[in-house]
Amino acid sequence: MASTGKLTDRTVGVDLGGRLVAVPEGGLYDRFRMDTDLDEIAQDPRVSSVDFFRRMPKTRVDSRIGPTLTPNFYYRISTARLTMLAPAKAIRARLPKALDPLEIAPGLGIVSVMAFRYDVCDIDFYTEAAVGIAVKPARHGGLGLLDLVTGLKNDSLHSYVLALPVNTEIAQVRGHDGYGFPKWVTRLDVDIDTERTSARVANDEGGLDLALSAPTPKQTARPTGAHVSTLTSYTTIDDAWHSTTSQINMLSSGTTRFPRGLDLQLGEGRMSESLRALKPIRTIQLDVTTEGQLALHMPVPTSVQDRS
Repeated sequence: MASTGKLTDRTVGVDLGGRLVAVPEGGLYDRFRMDTDLDEIAQDPRVSSVDFFRRMPKTRVDSRIGPTLTPNFYYRISTARLTMLAPAKAIRARLPKALDPLEIAPGLGIVSVMAFRYDVCDIDFYTEAAVGIAVKPARHGGLGLLDLVTGLKNDSLHSYVLALPVNTEIAQVRGHDGYGFPKWVTRLDVDIDTERTSARVANDEGGLDLALSAPTPKQTARPTGAHVSTLTSYTTIDDAWHSTTSQINMLSSGTTRFPRGLDLQLGEGRMSESLRALKPIRTIQLDVTTEGQLALHMPVPTSVQDRS
């Protein structure tokens, strides 16, 4: 059995598809193995409600990381997304041929930089960042104007991710081996509150890969379940296309068009290289959720249009 990291007196090893992964001793994953006690989570002062999850039963499935329960529940999250315009030609050069970019106008597509902070989660606290491309739904024909409008309103997005660093082993192994995402472990700091949003991703040498900072858009609070958005991500697992669905319960969020005071820094690393290759032209929107919840479903096989 290959070890992905060093165990300490504060961690325990768990087997994920034949890989030994270190997780916090006494943490949610150590104690519950994805079957987390919702009554206990409801007592956590960081979690405003668990009603969103009580109506969503989990299912046991077999996967490349072994038997697991799905969905993966995230009880308190905060997120940020920069939406940018980029030439469709540059986007197509980074997309698999089976997928089409979602175009805001002929020759102009949408790319994004995202940052995530998962404070209370079935697999314990971690942070994540991403460079992604907005794509048309698989097997979609036509212009996709409706998809564009709903996507920019945070209601329904389809994406292909080029880079997805995380800061914990279990998130990397589950995301890479189980979901097919391009994940690796690095130093990754994400801080999001009602005043400011910031994220910094380190490269393999500890230097700067990518960093962003901006004033947080004014937040609107909503009752649980009042605004649930959906993100569908496409990956290949064992050379077969799969789709992964994320359901986001947005409890407090806000949007700024053409954000002022935004500082986006590119250094040297996989995230910055991916973004540079897309040749972004302009940032058109900043979406920040200071309080949300997430149900991440395991990937399922999907059909995509054959363009060979």
